Amino acid sequence: MARKNRRQIFENIEVIDAGAKGKSIAKAPDGKIIFINNAVPGDIVDIQTIKKRKAYYEGTATAFHKQSDKRVDPVCKHFGTCGGCKWQFMGYDHQLAYKQQEVVNNLTRLGKIELPDVSPILGSKKQFFYRNKMEFSFSDSRWLTLDEIQSKIEIGNRNALGFHIPGMWDKILDIDTCHLQEDPSNDIRNKVKNFATKSKLPFYNARKQEGFLRTLMIRITSTGEIMVLVQFFYEDEQKRTLLLDYIGLEFPEITSLQYVINPKGNDTIYDQKVICYKGTDYIEEEMEGLRFKINAKSFYQTNSEQAYELYKVTRDFAGLTGNELVYDLYTGTGTIAQFVSKKAKKVIGVEAVPEAIEDAKENAKQNAIDNVEFYVGDMKKVFTKDFIAQHGQPEVVITDPPRDGMHKDVVAQLLNISPQKIVYVSCNSATQARDLALLDDTYKVTKIQPVDMFPQTYHVENVVLLEKR
Repeated sequence: MARKNRRQIFENIEVIDAGAKGKSIAKAPDGKIIFINNAVPGDIVDIQTIKKRKAYYEGTATAFHKQSDKRVDPVCKHFGTCGGCKWQFMGYDHQLAYKQQEVVNNLTRLGKIELPDVSPILGSKKQFFYRNKMEFSFSDSRWLTLDEIQSKIEIGNRNALGFHIPGMWDKILDIDTCHLQEDPSNDIRNKVKNFATKSKLPFYNARKQEGFLRTLMIRITSTGEIMVLVQFFYEDEQKRTLLLDYIGLEFPEITSLQYVINPKGNDTIYDQKVICYKGTDYIEEEMEGLRFKINAKSFYQTNSEQAYELYKVTRDFAGLTGNELVYDLYTGTGTIAQFVSKKAKKVIGVEAVPEAIEDAKENAKQNAIDNVEFYVGDMKKVFTKDFIAQHGQPEVVITDPPRDGMHKDVVAQLLNISPQKIVYVSCNSATQARDLALLDDTYKVTKIQPVDMFPQTYHVENVVLLEKR
């Protein structure tokens, strides 16, 4: 028996709000919420539903009867197909307002705890060209536009170097100009693609698991240093040398030219050997006179200028006088630990990734910082009585966990350690709210500061200060 088509069309519906993950919100005539993927609050639209759930619909706006005054013209020709900048059609002031609202809503509704006023969000001076790292994928069967499909013209060259179509692991949108990373990023990507096509270097096919060229990573620091890493599916010295020599000659300003031979099913490089072809095997970022070496596998905040603002908020919330022992959880490569160290007596950084800790130690040595120590360990197991006895009772703990937030055992460990202050840096205020609720019996939230690290997207960072009751 054929399944009944449950798609519906709702006409002349006003979009009333922005919700999670870049979706906008409207109400259907039956009172259910509709999550819309292509509208701005204030639009009046016809909506075709895509999915029906018990409590809500998911839909797409198919006709616009009135456009919102919050709308702006997207600057990028790929907007709407590329999934990278979902809010590019919304004015930046309005983006900030909805990010602020999301933080307030999550902390209030999910945390259900007493809160101070939330400070106004810190916007980014750069609203485009702010990312220091971009990763592009090669494909021999690029995503075709609707116009190309309907034209019925045979398309010979299907090579692409760009981004995955949202939700489609094997479909790549060819990118002409991306507005997220400053020059020479676009020039490098386009010339690499054109040279590889002209030289008949096979582009990767993820579905068939074949082809030579897999990915291209470009990192550009605030000091102007450039890293380019090309990932190949298999070794072919002649073809590899041809491409890398071209990149090195065409872009002599590249500081670090590297490559990876990765025959795995996925294109992650963290378990792969990275080989330096030309220049150094790292680039350097600078912040308040501190220099941080970044290698191909290093994590570093992808918006350098806003990372500085985020770290200043973190240091300010910690309120250090020079006498405090500070624990920095999820320290990564130790950037926050080193940034706050000159105002602390000592900083202990803990991180689960051994390579990150090696970077942290090397950076601290390079920066001549002698009051930081870094340790590798599972966050929920490391804070034993012996660890505290050896390193001391911290007055301040800084924690900057991944999007999933802190494991409940880490929260329990924090309560056992019982510092006077906790500064909680989060890229997901929903999981942050959950953790704040678990800490609420012992700690009171006294300051809240959202920071926009990613203009044109729905992502928002948030810093919270907790003080012992």
